[in-house]
Amino acid sequence: MGQTVFIPRELDANEPRVAASPDTVKRLAGLGFDVIVEAGAGTRSRIPDEEFAKTGAVIGKASDVAKADVVLKVRRPTDAELKSYKAGAAVIAIMDPYGNDAAVAALARAGVTAFSMEFMPRITRAQSMDVLSSQANLAGYQAVIDGASEYDRALPMMMTAAGTVPAAKVFIMGVGVAGLQAIATARRLGAVVTATDVRPAAKEQVASLGAKFLAVEDEEFKAAETAGGYAKEMSREYQAKQAALTAEHIAKQDIVITTALIPGRPAPKLVSAAMVASMKPGSVLVDLAVERGGNVEGAEPGKIVTTANNVKIVGHLNVPGRVAASASLLYAKNLFAFLETLVDKTTKTLAINRDDDLVKATMLTDGGKVVHPAFAKADQQPYVEPAVIPATTLVADASTPAPKKAAAKKPAAPKSPASKPKGTA
Repeated sequence: MGQTVFIPRELDANEPRVAASPDTVKRLAGLGFDVIVEAGAGTRSRIPDEEFAKTGAVIGKASDVAKADVVLKVRRPTDAELKSYKAGAAVIAIMDPYGNDAAVAALARAGVTAFSMEFMPRITRAQSMDVLSSQANLAGYQAVIDGASEYDRALPMMMTAAGTVPAAKVFIMGVGVAGLQAIATARRLGAVVTATDVRPAAKEQVASLGAKFLAVEDEEFKAAETAGGYAKEMSREYQAKQAALTAEHIAKQDIVITTALIPGRPAPKLVSAAMVASMKPGSVLVDLAVERGGNVEGAEPGKIVTTANNVKIVGHLNVPGRVAASASLLYAKNLFAFLETLVDKTTKTLAINRDDDLVKATMLTDGGKVVHPAFAKADQQPYVEPAVIPATTLVADASTPAPKKAAAKKPAAPKSPASKPKGTA
């Protein structure tokens, strides 16, 4: 009998995604694994149990995880779930370890080998495993859809016998994976789109999608990018000029979408209460960073806030999960691509090479210890949240990894909104 892969149903009521698809189940079987999918795991992603069964999975129950050699999840397992896991099992998921030291320590105590997919390095070899980009693409798309649904007017210009409907003005703050997809989506819907970012390379990316770039383009701006393609901290003088330009621009916009988020840090504040107050009644702000404190002052996680001047601030949680049927298919492929690298093709068994760059970058716990250098003391001292990033660093994206992972940030402009820029989301 081969080794077993288990795909559980996510317990979080706000998580409709699933960590496998019928296609990846078939591929996992081809690698030599016995695949067990918990009953109902794919229901909220429009994948009925029958579809998994047709491609070789056994439909099981939650307790079947006890015999699993590999567990594929969307969210980090809870303490209650870990009690049923087999020691030594490989657990692959979006672990969200920053600020969750107790949860990381619990993974170590459970004796599992845990991999955090959001730490996947952005190198050519790992492009198919990049969960941050696959999910940020969908978040950028959905942000525009959510903004349009709250905006009680048409987005494209319409010329009719009864008169002309003007095109909506959409402003994207942060031109990374999510930001670029938001630009492309808003453009497809006929809006007039502008975008901003402190990285000079972003100007070409924005222009390639038919949008207008907004920034104070002085000498400091020209040098505002590191060799790895990341945004530098700007001087106070530049920050003041950029803030003034942005504030003036926001007052004229119908929909503003903010995407600035750096893993492990509070989200930078990009839109102040004064800026929100300057917007026209009926305008909408969509904050993709609300789970880390938000880019917009007044944003509340999981809520749509209506301000005194009748401006809506949209703070939906788990935005990729709002298009779970699509997000799950992409996420499942990311997981399979990574798991495939951990399998010995000759023996068709799990054979983790701890010297592999992908393993080094993503492994959180192993052999009862926290092994990732960023969290090695997670079980010894409390986590201290770093200071909030000033509003000035208009970061590139809701999926930008830590700066040390900058090796693959080379292209200046993507060929299409779906292609993955190597600098932000």
